[in-house]
Amino acid sequence: MSTLLPTIRKTLQALADPERAPGMKKYMKSEMDFYGIRAPLRRKPCIQIFRENEPWDFDKWQAAVLDLWRGAEFREERYTALELADWKPCHKFHTWETLPMVEEMIVSGSWWDYCDDLTGPLGNILRAEPKRMKALMLEWSTDEHLWKRRSSILCQLHFKDELDFAFLQQCIEPNIESKEFFLRKAIGWALRDYAWTHPQIVKDYVDANSDRLSGLSRREALKNMHKLL
Repeated sequence: MSTLLPTIRKTLQALADPERAPGMKKYMKSEMDFYGIRAPLRRKPCIQIFRENEPWDFDKWQAAVLDLWRGAEFREERYTALELADWKPCHKFHTWETLPMVEEMIVSGSWWDYCDDLTGPLGNILRAEPKRMKALMLEWSTDEHLWKRRSSILCQLHFKDELDFAFLQQCIEPNIESKEFFLRKAIGWALRDYAWTHPQIVKDYVDANSDRLSGLSRREALKNMHKLL
């Protein structure tokens, strides 16, 4: 059991802004309460705590992330778990062994802010284990769980020239005609992100699938096209 949670909790309690908290909770449609802390004010002291707890090995890191995540009483405590999960000095732990933890956080979190913050670790695991991860992400792309579907579409965010566009299309395909807002948004976001690197490929794909993609997905995908072509 990690001892990080009490230290993080005490730090966040000292930064709490009760006037901001209700608005943040309402905006995120969160059942969990907020301390009301702006992200930059939260990140700096928490990262300092991570540094003070060095050195990290895999077991210590995973135990700390899960302790923060499972023991959280306020949403910012879960955000801190996400910060530690994707903290750059711990990227070396983003291996196949980490996947059950990431999956647990995606499924138990079941909201866009949690899901999207885990695209970094998912992407790093994909880089480390491309064959196994591609097979798994294709399974996730048809999963009954919305946030696993969204994660499969977004797992190559910021890959630029590393991105496998055929694989992205495979993850999009089962969801391309979905009426679910968060899947439509994810499709558009993934395409828009890749358009910064290969705008013509994205434009051709959108044109070829214009009758199947939602208006939201098309708008998101082509948002920056006037700057790129």
